[in-house]
Amino acid sequence: MITAEQKPIQEIRDMISPYKKILVLGCNSCVAECAAGGEKETAMLASALRMAAKMNEEDVLIEEKAIERQCVKDFVILLDDIIDQYDAVLSLGCGAGVQAVGDMFYEVPVIPALNTEFLGETKEQGLWLENCLGCGDCMLYYFGGICPLARCSKQLLNGPCGGSMEGRCEVDPDMPCAWQMIIDRLSRFGALERLEQVYPPKDWSKKQGVGPRRIQREDQQR
Repeated sequence: MITAEQKPIQEIRDMISPYKKILVLGCNSCVAECAAGGEKETAMLASALRMAAKMNEEDVLIEEKAIERQCVKDFVILLDDIIDQYDAVLSLGCGAGVQAVGDMFYEVPVIPALNTEFLGETKEQGLWLENCLGCGDCMLYYFGGICPLARCSKQLLNGPCGGSMEGRCEVDPDMPCAWQMIIDRLSRFGALERLEQVYPPKDWSKKQGVGPRRIQREDQQR
């Protein structure tokens, strides 16, 4: 899932300062899972902004609403009946959600309240770990389901560095060595021979340098 963290409240206040009627818009999907932009966080941020405005004697209307997904047109279109009531939208969606809302309602500024971070998993309550870079050429099969690009601090593709000790990362001893995990996993599967192959440097053109990527499935289009 996509993870995010809320921007500092002063930065948010600075961005919304030119506007008098603001809709604080939450997203009940990825950013709700990582406790950054769901219905609860949306209400808390809106309340904090109203309180700050009142303390500074600012004449501003701040209301909140959360939709299921800001990055999906079918949900964003539900704002059609209310969007003209506001001067700006303060989005608690990821970067994709901010842009999707802005593309649909181009006449209203859509302001990001979050910093989008990474693709990751919910390891446990309150802990999210990056485990995918979205490289466009998945190699998890060859590495036992563990991505060395995302989980090795040095992004090594052909074995561990010489600095890891006792299964811990040289860069950050609090992290397990990704290559130790890969070797352990492939050993369990009886597939260590996959590491006998030399893997070339990553072709980053599948991720960067060719403009915004897209996936088009005609069988899914209406």
